[in-house]
Amino acid sequence: MQYDRIDARILEIVQKNNRLTSEVIGEMAGLSATACQRRLKRLRSDGIIEADVSIVSAKAVGRPIQMLVLVSLERERSDIIDKFKKAIKSSAEVVNGFYVTGDADFVLYITARTMEDYEQFTRRFFYENPDIKGFKTMVIMDRVKAGFAIPIESPSEE
Repeated sequence: MQYDRIDARILEIVQKNNRLTSEVIGEMAGLSATACQRRLKRLRSDGIIEADVSIVSAKAVGRPIQMLVLVSLERERSDIIDKFKKAIKSSAEVVNGFYVTGDADFVLYITARTMEDYEQFTRRFFYENPDIKGFKTMVIMDRVKAGFAIPIESPSEE
């Protein structure tokens, strides 16, 4: 997956606002709208742009309780890890899930309507799973920053 200086500029622009038209993005990046559309299509097909999303306020849609949960598995076997990854992907409550190094095996970002709902989720998702050794919940008091923007380095010109 390679990109050039112009692609880097396009990536910076769409990470800030992906609702801009190709005309506007092209103008900001020094391209025609058609050339910009071509580059965006390639950036998406190459997997450099993984998704175009909107960041929704959990509070505004009735899920004000947000947690980070550290999960430790009983054993680190590939079949157990794969099974848990699948469970994460199929759970609506789990907004983000990361397989990590360190004290825990996974870090999950979870939202809930109430603490009672979260307790029910933990019973279903954690306690009923014999592969889970333990989990630690940290309730988020304030979401200070929300986003997916990655710093973009312009490739050096050779």
